[in-house]
Amino acid sequence: MSRRVLVTGATGFIGRHALAPLVARGFEVHAVARRAPEWTVEGVRWHAADLLRAGEAEALVRAVRPSHLLHLAWYVEHGSFWRSPENLGWVGATLQLARAFAEAGGTRAAFAGTCAEYEWGHALCSEAGTPLRPATLYGSCKLAAWQALDGFARQAGFSAAWGRVFLLYGPHEAPARLVPSIVRALAAGEPARCSHGAQLRDFLHVADVGAAFAALLDGEVAGPVNIGSGQPVTVAEVARKIAARMGRPELLELGALPSPPGDPAALVPTVARLRGEVGWTPRWGLDEGLGDAIAWWRAHPAAESQNQAAR
Repeated sequence: MSRRVLVTGATGFIGRHALAPLVARGFEVHAVARRAPEWTVEGVRWHAADLLRAGEAEALVRAVRPSHLLHLAWYVEHGSFWRSPENLGWVGATLQLARAFAEAGGTRAAFAGTCAEYEWGHALCSEAGTPLRPATLYGSCKLAAWQALDGFARQAGFSAAWGRVFLLYGPHEAPARLVPSIVRALAAGEPARCSHGAQLRDFLHVADVGAAFAALLDGEVAGPVNIGSGQPVTVAEVARKIAARMGRPELLELGALPSPPGDPAALVPTVARLRGEVGWTPRWGLDEGLGDAIAWWRAHPAAESQNQAAR
């Protein structure tokens, strides 16, 4: 039986990195975006659709008739996604897509969630033990979507997994985010200004995030699964690694910027489900991953974010 997957947000930060791993796992991959990109991945068929427009998700699913669904599309414009009312529309669009998928006979789906669903302030975030108490509209909408999806999947009879993404970095990231902002400043010979950097975080290369979602979809694990490296590190250590690799440690200015309001001291996942049940481990270590990101930004100094997928 053909395993046909529909991937939404396929031109986004995570989506573009999930396509090749899905092809490698034997899926017939159908990728959707508002418009087809100039680049392509061998073995991927592209479809143009706007999932926020009434009827387009249903028409797309009827045309493709996927057995699997990887839903990554969401509003993630850097600097505004935390509070934007656009989040509300994506809750409805996600549920409409899931309904169409079930009605077309789909059997297995994976969706992108977020660490922002958790109550921040805990040393570790675990799927079973950490309270779900989002502090932002983005986190609240993601959580609301999952709670509705979970109930609907059980009723409709398809298997659903929810990958809660922590911190990611790599090629095509929004330029103002942590890693590219430091790389771009140092490459230009300018000071890289950061907060104190004592925050403990979990960083995962975006290629690994895409591969993790492919593995999650290509399995039977249901419910929430944290997507992370399992290797906590301080923001300051990440910044210092970048500065050392680029040979400009004197330009790194830790403590030059205030921490964002509500910034938690630690935001670190447990990854027991990802490692033990999904059976997936990262390919990229932090040093190698940062080296890859630095090389990409040096080669694409003027690149703009093309994020269309959840993080």
